[in-house]
Amino acid sequence: MTPGGLAEVLGLPPIPCGTWAEAATYVSPAALRRGEDPEAMAARLRALPGIAAVRVRPGGFLEIEVAVPGELVAEIGPAPGAPAAGPPPWPDLPRTWANPGFAVRYAHVRAVAVQRWAAELGVAGDFRPELLTGRPDRSVLRSLAELPGRRVSRDPGWAAYTEQLALAYHDAFERAPALPSGDEPPSPLHAARVRLARAVRDVLAEGLAALGETAPSRL
Repeated sequence: MTPGGLAEVLGLPPIPCGTWAEAATYVSPAALRRGEDPEAMAARLRALPGIAAVRVRPGGFLEIEVAVPGELVAEIGPAPGAPAAGPPPWPDLPRTWANPGFAVRYAHVRAVAVQRWAAELGVAGDFRPELLTGRPDRSVLRSLAELPGRRVSRDPGWAAYTEQLALAYHDAFERAPALPSGDEPPSPLHAARVRLARAVRDVLAEGLAALGETAPSRL
């Protein structure tokens, strides 16, 4: 079950909560907003494919746990374009980790490079989202899960969001490689991580465009 699929059922994008290190959960006020019995809505949600559990919190909020968080990657692609919000919030220099803008731009560069290197190394195959279970992968997924809600928000906070996603992706890039090393053969896990990197690329490009920048392919 994806955020988009949940939004169709709930009437609004769900809000990811927690770290997703163990369980991938969202919260939603949908029952309260629609004037429905939270327990009845929870029962309907439990019957949907891809839902691991649904709990009703005090106050009527729904806590929804999805079985395969990596499925959300499949609904992320290049954005049609967002109106620029004004001048970019970060300077070009210095190109060091002390500059959040560098971290965001470099994350996009890395995600683009992964696509190129994966093609050269023959990393291919069907996307298997259930393989994205490592903590670095889960951290990236947790950030990506915020995208639907931010798209419909009057104040999406693109600068802070792209910084958050970029830091999660840099960690995954270094600790959960998307590419085989040495004589290691390409695996389905590599292919899943390449697809995850493509989603990061697309979301960072969308965020940078909204901030008045063209996402760089090289630095």
